[in-house]
Amino acid sequence: MSTHHWRDWSLEELVEVKGERVVSLVVPARNEAATVGDVVSRVRSALVDTVALLDEIVVIDSDSTDATYDVATDAGAVVHRAAEIRPDLGTVPGKGEAMWKAQFVTRGELLVFMDADLLDWDTHFVPGLLGPLLTRPEVQLVKGFYERPLGSGSSAVPFEGGRVTELVARPLIRLLFPDLAGLHQPLAGEWAVRRSLWQTLSVPTSYAVELASLVDTVRAHGLEAIAQVDLGTRAHRHQALRDLSGMAEQIMAAAFARAGGFETGLRPSSTTGPTGLRPSSTTGGESGFETGLRPSSTTDQATTDSPEGVLLDERGDRPPAVSVGTEEEKA
Repeated sequence: MSTHHWRDWSLEELVEVKGERVVSLVVPARNEAATVGDVVSRVRSALVDTVALLDEIVVIDSDSTDATYDVATDAGAVVHRAAEIRPDLGTVPGKGEAMWKAQFVTRGELLVFMDADLLDWDTHFVPGLLGPLLTRPEVQLVKGFYERPLGSGSSAVPFEGGRVTELVARPLIRLLFPDLAGLHQPLAGEWAVRRSLWQTLSVPTSYAVELASLVDTVRAHGLEAIAQVDLGTRAHRHQALRDLSGMAEQIMAAAFARAGGFETGLRPSSTTGPTGLRPSSTTGGESGFETGLRPSSTTDQATTDSPEGVLLDERGDRPPAVSVGTEEEKA
């Protein structure tokens, strides 16, 4: 695994080595009307209008109840509602779901993901993440890392952000996947991947998408396929502690499912159908992605026989996109 700094490449160098390759920025969003417009407009101005590093900016709106769709559209993004992408595959609320479905509405052979709730950030995040993919052919997936203060502005407390990362993800990685222990921020929402890899990965529909993608990539391609880039400082809207509990549960379940031989404790609810999706009693899902819906780990095979018609694999993840065929083929 290689480590870099975003200043290692100039914009001019990256535009030159990009050549004819198509690059897509994907912003998964749920109820982020307050911040998504700034994310889209600043990136568009710096990396589409000023230099041609990005070819498209696509926002995937995951069941927002606020003005996220309209704000992102007005800022210059192409916006899709996740539930309307490949309806033949069903829909599940979640960050991973939005990112998985982005494969069906983007053109890029390189995909860059950015969160929609950023408060303290800069547009250099995007070229920083693209640097290893554009200059090192062995690299398949790039994670960003940064100083994460708790809060923003004058009230920010340095190095106190990333609570789930420090209390859950990194200890799990050290115990179960020690080859990845050198990753500074495995749950970072800013990362980039080659489409040729992304379409072969099974994807949790939840917040566990980042950890699962790292583990599956290293198992398939080795540690040299991963790079990480220091992006400086990043702050975003912090979630309530009870919502973090749901996020932590999802991450632990994905880690145990991939570690093998561990009991995840996930079982279908007696009140739901075959997919085992059940709403959390503690998560209201009023802002940010829904953390209370989680697929059962007992699903035997990819199936669409649930009432929701959701295609899931044996772990309750979305299966590799390359395996699902086109909507025309399914029809």
